[in-house]
Order: sequence, then structure tokens, then C-alpha cells
Amino acid sequence: MYTPAHFAEADPDEIERLISAFPLAAVVADTPGGLCANHLPLLRSGDRLAGHVALANAMHEEVPDGAPVLAIFRGGDAYVSPNWYPSKAETHRAVPTWNYQVVHVHGHIRWLREAAAKRRIVSLLTSRFEKPLNGEGAWKMGDAPADYLEDMISKIVALEISILRIEAKSKLNQNHPEANRQAVAQELAARGADHLAAAMRRKSGE
Repeated sequence: MYTPAHFAEADPDEIERLISAFPLAAVVADTPGGLCANHLPLLRSGDRLAGHVALANAMHEEVPDGAPVLAIFRGGDAYVSPNWYPSKAETHRAVPTWNYQVVHVHGHIRWLREAAAKRRIVSLLTSRFEKPLNGEGAWKMGDAPADYLEDMISKIVALEISILRIEAKSKLNQNHPEANRQAVAQELAARGADHLAAAMRRKSGE
């Protein structure tokens, strides 16, 4: 990934925040038929990512255990108009750009086909996403009839990705004066790009 030094994201807390807030990753792998990309919700625990694919998804047949994969977590993004920069009124030296955050996780994949492993990962995923949404009323695996749940579990293949390295990028107008950055953050917040505006303000406070 092309990453000028001033856009490189090295803060582990910010990287963790992005993976947690935007868990739907594009998982890219090489196959005999060429590159494939699947969009999967993944959870990070230490040096691993965990998720699952449908049994009908050929990825688990075409990508062998131990194969290198790339998981791309894309955070907030938005077009930035040069009209938002206070400096434009003074110099007119401004052009449009696009602000965004992204995390690339490089690792090796391992497939988990045992029922217990699949249940464990499904439990982790549902717990992570149900509780913040529904609180005490969160759906649990035990809410489903046992035979139905067993059938659903049989139709997936779980996976883990052992993390080798992480590249992250926060392109948030760091190459602009502080007044421009504050103005852009304000405009983005007014247009509903709250995650991106908050990230810009965190960077300004560093």
C-alpha cells in the first residue's frame, strides 16, 4: 500500500479501533483461478483474526491451510472539497482530495472444520455484535432449536488468520495547516461522517 510517512498510522489503539468499528473485511487470497476476495466479519484476538465462510464458498477448498492472505479493513471515507479550506480564500492553492482510513492485515489462513471450533467462533461473533445491539435481550445460540443450529453449523467452515504484519493508513489532511483540518472535520461531522471527523480530531490532539 502506498503510504507517505505523514499518512502512516502507527498508533496501535487507533488500529484496534478501526478493526473493531469496521469488522467487515475484504479477505484477498490467490487461487488457481486467480485472486479472490470475500467480504467477511472478522474479530481480532491478540495475534489472530477469526471468522467463517459458507460451506458453499469455494474459498475454503481453493485456498489451502497456511496460504498467505490479506484482510483489508476499510474505515470511514469521504470526499473533501477545496471550498472547505480556510486557506483557499487566501491563496486559492487548493484541490479536491479524499480522506480515509484503512488497515491491511497480512497473515496465514487456517481452516477449522470441527463442530466445536465452528461453534466457538460463531459464539464469539454473535456475542460481539448482539450485546451492544440488544443488551439483555441479545440473541444466544441456545435460543435456536438444537437441530436447526446443528444444521446451520454444518453449513459453514470457520477460519483463523495468524497475523504476520499490519499496515495502516490514516489520510486525514495531515499535510494541511491545523485550521484547514479543523474546518474539514467540522464539515464532515455536519454531513454525517462522524467516524472520520472524530479520527481527524484525535489526530489534531496528538
